[in-house]
Amino acid sequence: MELGSVVEAVSADVGTGGAAPLYNIESFESLCMHCGQNGTTNSFITLIPHFKKIWLSAFDCPHCGDKNNEVMFVGDIPPHCCCYTLKISSGNSEMLNRQVVKSEHATIKIPELDFEIQSEARCGSLSTVEGILMRAADDLQALQEERKKVAPETAEAIDQFLVKLRACAAGESSFTFILDDPAGNSFIENPFAPSSDPSLTINFYDRTPEKQALLGYQAREEPHGSVGATAGHRAIAQSNSAEIAEALFRYTAPEEVYAFPVTCGCGSGCETRMFPIDIPYFQEAIVMASTCDACGYRSSELKAGGEVSKKGKSITLSVQNVNDLSRDVIKSDTASVKIPELDFELASCSHTIGGVVTTVEGLITKISESLERIHGFTFGDSLEEHSRSKWLDFEDRLNKILSLETPWTLILDDALACSFIAPATDNLEDDKQLTYEEYERTWEQEEELGLHQMDTTSADAAYES
Repeated sequence: MELGSVVEAVSADVGTGGAAPLYNIESFESLCMHCGQNGTTNSFITLIPHFKKIWLSAFDCPHCGDKNNEVMFVGDIPPHCCCYTLKISSGNSEMLNRQVVKSEHATIKIPELDFEIQSEARCGSLSTVEGILMRAADDLQALQEERKKVAPETAEAIDQFLVKLRACAAGESSFTFILDDPAGNSFIENPFAPSSDPSLTINFYDRTPEKQALLGYQAREEPHGSVGATAGHRAIAQSNSAEIAEALFRYTAPEEVYAFPVTCGCGSGCETRMFPIDIPYFQEAIVMASTCDACGYRSSELKAGGEVSKKGKSITLSVQNVNDLSRDVIKSDTASVKIPELDFELASCSHTIGGVVTTVEGLITKISESLERIHGFTFGDSLEEHSRSKWLDFEDRLNKILSLETPWTLILDDALACSFIAPATDNLEDDKQLTYEEYERTWEQEEELGLHQMDTTSADAAYES
């Protein structure tokens, strides 16, 4: 079969985002599970732009007309689990057309219907919200005639349920679509990207030992210990880049770096190195860096040390020259990033880049790369023209502010006051381009940060005594 016809055959069933095969296309006969005759399976490995490398296959039976598709992931293992929550309102059919990548480990839930598609029920797929619901309805409908003979009451209950499910798939009812994937390989399209989507919530969370076992990963324990300052410097640099190491060690040089065992997302044992630093005009912070020799994964993270601040802090920098792009930046995982000139805001709960130590230029570059990685289908043929234009316009404006064609403003708003932008002078008050503003946290902010659940009464009493 020619390349174009195979791509068309696979695209018709699963969609490829406009991506071309990276390797040779495989075509082979396989047994149809419905009629028992031989059908044809076409498969190839491709790369969804700004998402990841996947293996696509599509089966077609010319005898009974049965078709199905499957998606498997052949890239790196994501370090975190992911959970997408999409709230779909009735009458909004456009939301049903959002593309969805569901891995073989993902679970789909609709709480309003008390309905769940378990991970064992279907292999990985590339579809839309409507396509997933319609296929689930068709699968339930397929055995209804047999159920009516064996268990008529059950069949009647399923008929009533199918009416509700098809109403959701047709956009006639409001519902919540939850996609939870312990493998971290699933995805729901955000048509408003790079802006946030008010209907879509993305939550990344750590993989528990139970979930690791579910995915077939195994942990390996290693003893705790410590390494010297030179080894710690090298480890921090290797975990991200020399940029973070040089930025941190300008402020402090620890005598030793603590090391403790962790489990990488690939299931192999690796080390996390940790040491405290004290940054002028800021506070004590904890730097953590992890490296995995098995899969090559590297990461670095910065956590605030010391007591919890009583107030939040907003930092505003007027970026006017090339020296401003080189200012050191510490963005905690509780900080939001705003650029008014781009009408852009990265919420503190988005976990797009987490806590990082970088420069002003590095921060903007990391945000751009992370947005392209998280919001897949950016340049595929499935993207509508106005959405493509919006992405290209955002990228163009982003390049303009990095080339300093016009002054722009960077705002870090951190409810825990754990973020920092380095001043250009030794005296913070002499830097007229940099302003700090403290504010009282709202009740909602403290609830989100878990401060209402903290009880430090006994600790305070012990300290005073």
